[in-house]
Amino acid sequence: MRKALLLVVAGVASVGLLTACGGGDDDASKSPKPSLTISAEPLNTDGGSTASVTAQQVLARLSDEVSAAKPGSVVTAENDKNKLLGRPHQYRSKVTFTDLRIAASDTQGLDTDDSLRGGAVEVFGSAEDAKARSKYIQSVTKSMPMLAEYHYLDGPVLVRVSHYLTPQQAGEYEAALRG
Repeated sequence: MRKALLLVVAGVASVGLLTACGGGDDDASKSPKPSLTISAEPLNTDGGSTASVTAQQVLARLSDEVSAAKPGSVVTAENDKNKLLGRPHQYRSKVTFTDLRIAASDTQGLDTDDSLRGGAVEVFGSAEDAKARSKYIQSVTKSMPMLAEYHYLDGPVLVRVSHYLTPQQAGEYEAALRG
């Protein structure tokens, strides 16, 4: 409960800081968007995350660029099917999303928060941890094409995109992540 509260407070504070940093420039559309390349800080001594970005913030940026992306579920310690949230070397925040270009018939019977409906954003404490997670998932799904997915890494951020999208459609997420 305490970790969840700390994550919520940190997320609200981060959003507030990001909002406060926005200038009053009337010509904001010409301003370059900030990169999502992030250096996550180490864990606090109490085990809480001090990463400077959350999965929700990354998804907000991605959905600004990929209009078919719609927020799904925020993964918490209580609803994490993988039981990885906050564990050593695992994601510190995770959110799923849907992509409106994926046919409902392709995802019939899947949970509403299944990443095959669009994808997931996972934020880790380090780029190495994100890369290790990506390699692990790819090794597991290599022999199961029905579970394969696109992976895009940017520092400690792993964006997982459903194989139901074409390579060009999935590439839009990579382009948005790279900014």
